[in-house]
Amino acid sequence: MVNERGAADHALAGLHQVVMLGIGDEVFALDTRLVREIIDPVPATRVAGAPAFLPCVINVRGNVIPLADLRARFGMPKTEDTADTRVVVLEIEIEGDPVLVGVVADRVYEVTEISNADVQQTPRVGMRWNPEFIRFIAKWREEFVIVPNMERILS
Repeated sequence: MVNERGAADHALAGLHQVVMLGIGDEVFALDTRLVREIIDPVPATRVAGAPAFLPCVINVRGNVIPLADLRARFGMPKTEDTADTRVVVLEIEIEGDPVLVGVVADRVYEVTEISNADVQQTPRVGMRWNPEFIRFIAKWREEFVIVPNMERILS
């Protein structure tokens, strides 16, 4: 995790500290300031009438939090959990209020830094997803990764 001072120092240096994770064949980079913890999958309870991308809730240390299925949100095929599956617990702002939400990841790679030099704007055409769901695209290990706008995706 980066504390506020560390985050400010990284921003001034033109660096974005991110957690790299995989969902399907895609690699995503989540800002570490959003990440509260990464846990093994826990039993989930389905919620009747919930949107397909927020189908259930989980209990994390006595807190009931929604579990987001980004596969459903992005129209990706569903798969079974594996030994590498993790839940990334995020704290995001929705309508000005902090909200905890879990995101299922097929695998978590590492915490790393992306420099501003590796950042590119999201193309408005040719993208598989709604461009509003993507903050920007960055280069990581010779491939392009998506830095999603979690607030827009989950609201």
